[in-house]
Amino acid sequence: MNAVKQVFGTDFRQFTMVFALVALLLGFHLASGGKMLTPGNMQNLIAGNAYVLILAIGMVMVIVIGHIDLSVGSVAGFVGMCVALSARDLHFPWWAALLAGLVIGALIGCWHGFWLAKIGIPGFITTLAGMMLFRGGVIWISGSVSVPVPPELNVLGAGYLPEWGPAWTYLNNSTLLLGILAIALYAWSQISTYRRRVADGETGLSFAAVIIRVVLVGAVLAYVTFLFGSGRPGTSFPVPGVILVALVIIYHVITQRTTFGRHIYAVGGNKQAAALSGVSVDKVYFLVMVNMSFLAALAGILFVARATSAGPSDGNMWELDAIAAVFIGGAAVSGGIGTVTATMIGGLVMASLNSGLFLMGVGQDKTQVIKGLVLLAAVAFDVYNKQQGRPSISGRLFGDRTKSETTAETVQIAPTTPGATGQ
Repeated sequence: MNAVKQVFGTDFRQFTMVFALVALLLGFHLASGGKMLTPGNMQNLIAGNAYVLILAIGMVMVIVIGHIDLSVGSVAGFVGMCVALSARDLHFPWWAALLAGLVIGALIGCWHGFWLAKIGIPGFITTLAGMMLFRGGVIWISGSVSVPVPPELNVLGAGYLPEWGPAWTYLNNSTLLLGILAIALYAWSQISTYRRRVADGETGLSFAAVIIRVVLVGAVLAYVTFLFGSGRPGTSFPVPGVILVALVIIYHVITQRTTFGRHIYAVGGNKQAAALSGVSVDKVYFLVMVNMSFLAALAGILFVARATSAGPSDGNMWELDAIAAVFIGGAAVSGGIGTVTATMIGGLVMASLNSGLFLMGVGQDKTQVIKGLVLLAAVAFDVYNKQQGRPSISGRLFGDRTKSETTAETVQIAPTTPGATGQ
């Protein structure tokens, strides 16, 4: 029994969202007559929801510092329209239009960061104003009509990994290689974490439990590789999914393995204590808001690339889906708690609900009701777990930091400076 606990943790309920995701996929697969877990549907699920999941990556960092960004959907729509107009009216090549969109997104983040960090206006109010400003802006500059985007961008929003190599694998070899790398990376990270904990003097650790966990997760990754790589000719793992996976890895490392990541959690956990330990609260606020709008710009570009045109209603209510993904993933409303990996699980739960209910012929009205109940139940369950002192949903599985760990580490970053406020 002890070995089982080391594999799954001392409390199985910390994996609630992971189990819920698996149950949803299997349940919808059976209820839809085998239509859910098919290569085509899963490819569409990832490609069609990548922009929301990218927004959620930035949103979890905003929520961890104790704020919220209501403008991300409007920013994404505004940037997407700017990309389309710069290509059509200013005759920018596709790559220049893309870069211009990312720069515009970063500048919008600077605007939001200025009002939050320097003027002290709460993020909720700052981004509420931004939501209205950029929602009106996209309608204004578009003239309420759709604008086509360069066809070269389509590969970013709707492309697939290329085929190459021998045909005897019966899979898309690019997807096969990606799956092998994912399994190797996970195995390396788990073994490295085990060795580090042993070197730090922890006792009672079982290497066999680590191997079992690697085998179980590796089996899941192998199945996912087969699922995406065995679709009809010309399809494979979607390019938006590759971009999403790369961002998840990058931001997981940033938030869990860097000084800036520790600062984010420290500011969200206790702003005053973080400031006294030498953390620049203003800098953290500013950079997190810049990052959020940059990712919103990227999400908007991927969406218009998939849709082949930018419309005046693009981005409408996207922020709600991103926020829901973060809270279903176990983030705390008060800040200081939340991880990128858990947020991706929450986002995939919402995406699976959308896809499964659509396959079963459930209308949008009932779908919204069900999603609202799922969000409420997930947050209520997570609040209960936190009151009982239990770890986050993916803490054991992915080795994410807890609020107390990051706050404690941050206090050691710099000596206390009398009178330091970070403001």
